[in-house]
Amino acid sequence: MRHTAHRLLRLISLLQARRHWSGAELAERMGVDRRSIRRDIERLRELGYPVQASAGVGGGYRLGTGAPVLPMLLDEEEATTLAIALRAASATLSGIDETARGLLSKLDPLVPARRRQQAGEVHAARS
Repeated sequence: MRHTAHRLLRLISLLQARRHWSGAELAERMGVDRRSIRRDIERLRELGYPVQASAGVGGGYRLGTGAPVLPMLLDEEEATTLAIALRAASATLSGIDETARGLLSKLDPLVPARRRQQAGEVHAARS
């Protein structure tokens, strides 16, 4: 079950990252065969995700409108970059400082301590 859940989350992440994927591209990215992709797409549909499919040359899969948004999956570098951008935005753009601080409070627990420190140092150097 854990492996399947992980694969479904990864598939959703891929579908959110790009507008269109062929079955072969998804299978290669996920390290599974196309039949597994078709089964996983069907599971996502059963869970309420509007995954659309088109057949033939140029066909593939895409996530339709109205799809629930999952928490973003960020790697350390992406999370650090986002933290730096939020700190810069809160310091320079009026009216968004409270929103940026709220986002940072949600993001900071997800960022490793050494990356949080790095983001703070970059912000301090720019201030």
